[in-house]
Amino acid sequence: MFESWGRSWQLVKASWAVLQADRELLWFPVISGIVTILICVVMFIPSIAFFFLSAGVNETTTQVFGTIGTFIFYLVTYTISIYFNTALIGAAMIRLDGGDPTMQDGFRIANERLTTILTYAAMSATVGLIIRFLQERGGILGNIIAFLGGVAWNVATFLVIPVLVVKDISAWDAIKESTSLLRKTWGEQITGNFSIGMIFGLGYVVIIMLGMALTFGIGVATESIPLIITFVALTIVAFIVLAIIQGALNGIYQAALYRFAEEGVAPDAFDIEVLRNAFKPKRKRGM
Repeated sequence: MFESWGRSWQLVKASWAVLQADRELLWFPVISGIVTILICVVMFIPSIAFFFLSAGVNETTTQVFGTIGTFIFYLVTYTISIYFNTALIGAAMIRLDGGDPTMQDGFRIANERLTTILTYAAMSATVGLIIRFLQERGGILGNIIAFLGGVAWNVATFLVIPVLVVKDISAWDAIKESTSLLRKTWGEQITGNFSIGMIFGLGYVVIIMLGMALTFGIGVATESIPLIITFVALTIVAFIVLAIIQGALNGIYQAALYRFAEEGVAPDAFDIEVLRNAFKPKRKRGM
């Protein structure tokens, strides 16, 4: 466990070194988050209207329109996320190859793959809808299947966006290429070994604890409304900043991992052993 934490920290430091060289990469998750929030607000209004208008309407009809609405929401949000991640990873790859990317370079790469991005977003939205259906209607077994299916999908598609950046192929071929690279590099049956999420997960916990301590320990104790509002606001801002940094570092990590899987070499700032142990074989039963 401690070894995994150590490697996770090495991974964060290596990705951070790349980010320091191109701080413009931070703008991709920032803009992605802003656009996503705006879209959610816009889509929230018709969803509320539908909720009130559907009163007394046939339940089957309501479920059908609800499913369609959910799919559209998934499709739009996945498209935004994949588009900006493609731009981020495209720019990160230019940096890893020794170039000096701009935001325009990232957006150019994403625009060139826009059709494939839309197709991949539709596939991801379909998978997400199926997983949600299993969770809501499948009982315990459905939840288990949904969890395993979600993990399998996330692993199989882990390198899809870097593949799309480098190769002009279809979304389905990109998924197959991602799966093939993972199997070739880390084996047939693999599971996550460590990730940037481990370090940032700890960071989120620290922010929550610190925010609660300040809010309740000082704000509530002094009965100062301005202090309470200030501490809550600072906690939210810290969460947002950490999420932005995590998004940028994740993109850099995926770009570096793809380079290792494709070429067998570690980009500058990355330890080849850290990348080699990014995944590990699943333990066999009885072992």
